[in-house]
Amino acid sequence: MQQYIYWFNQVLGTSLALYFQQECEYQSLEEVEPPTSRWLEKITPVPEITFNEQVIIMLALMPHINPQTLDIFFVQNKNFDRQYTEFGGWKGISHGGFLPTGETAVFILAGENVQKRKNIIKLFQRDHWFYTQNILRLEGAGDGEPFLSGQLHVSEEFLSKVLLDIEYKPDYNIGFPAKRITSKLEWEDMVLDYQVAIELEEINTWISSNKIIMEDWGLSRILKAGYRSLFYGPPGTGKTLAATLLGKKNEMDVYRVDLSMIVSKYIGETEKNLARVFDLAENRNWILFFDEADALFGKRTSTNTSNDRHANQEVAYLLQRIEDFPGTVILATNLRSNIDEAFSRRFQSVIYFPMPTEELRADLWRKMLPDKWLAQDTKDELIAMAAQTELSGGSITNVVRRCALSLVGADNKLLDKMILKEALQKEKMKS
Repeated sequence: MQQYIYWFNQVLGTSLALYFQQECEYQSLEEVEPPTSRWLEKITPVPEITFNEQVIIMLALMPHINPQTLDIFFVQNKNFDRQYTEFGGWKGISHGGFLPTGETAVFILAGENVQKRKNIIKLFQRDHWFYTQNILRLEGAGDGEPFLSGQLHVSEEFLSKVLLDIEYKPDYNIGFPAKRITSKLEWEDMVLDYQVAIELEEINTWISSNKIIMEDWGLSRILKAGYRSLFYGPPGTGKTLAATLLGKKNEMDVYRVDLSMIVSKYIGETEKNLARVFDLAENRNWILFFDEADALFGKRTSTNTSNDRHANQEVAYLLQRIEDFPGTVILATNLRSNIDEAFSRRFQSVIYFPMPTEELRADLWRKMLPDKWLAQDTKDELIAMAAQTELSGGSITNVVRRCALSLVGADNKLLDKMILKEALQKEKMKS
């Protein structure tokens, strides 16, 4: 990194000297050769980074790694007793240094050369890898203000690699309304209906083999990228756990989108909230999980009022983002009938998670009850008795918790019929 800071200082000094026609050892900016360490190529997904791209990345990083480098831009234009307009820049709230804008980048690389200026602007378009790989972008230009007045904003994902040498894991906040969900359980710990297991295995196959399907076999011409699945069924039947373990099995982070923070009563805000999630997830190895999806993906209403029209626009926007998302999206709902048919037709799979049968409930009890609770001569009898009560997997965990609380205060740490029966009755009363 230090080599690149030194190199950028040389580039900046050369650019200013050439612009103000001062004495300079170089005739053009490109004569300042980049470092040989190729540090930037090692921390970006691009094997060859151009001179201009390297300068822009380092300019965006300077406030974070060597802010004093940019203090030169505070020099005053003596003719007008103000800073030079062509330097661009903006002032932060707590940061005392110079913060670069797109105009700053164009000044360094193009000066007053109009054609070069046009070429630099192309680097800030949405199809450039700066944007698609979530490295940096221009943000915050006001309505009617020049495009290049936007702040040169480097992503937290890229900063994490530069400053901490670790992969970025975003925190749940109002700017990113999704939370990473994990489980200590393993794929083999799930107790699943046979048909559910087959359909989940299909998702596993897609995740592990989609490159062969799309690229090697050339099916990207006719198939949309990504995979979309709908999980539905009663509460506690394993929808969230299945999504979590799909991620764990395939070494993917699973982010549960908080719909309460996504949906806004203000026009246009829901789309912005969704865009934050999808933009960050676009090139990441994530599974996006929308729980209680009918809150946002429900049936569209007739357009009798302006509110109806805006609600339908939100649904249409979401449908488009899900269709265009190149990764895996899972929606979960208790009732499939609550989901708009326009969405259902676009799912690659629709998986029903039923209430477990008595046989499956017995398997769940065997996996959940600690062996040290069970005497060998009563173990099978207790499990058979518990399995007779129709409960979901989530409800069974509640019963196990109640049993644990009862046993903590008991002299005998073995589970008996009375403790188990009482815990089962209390759980049944809840429903």
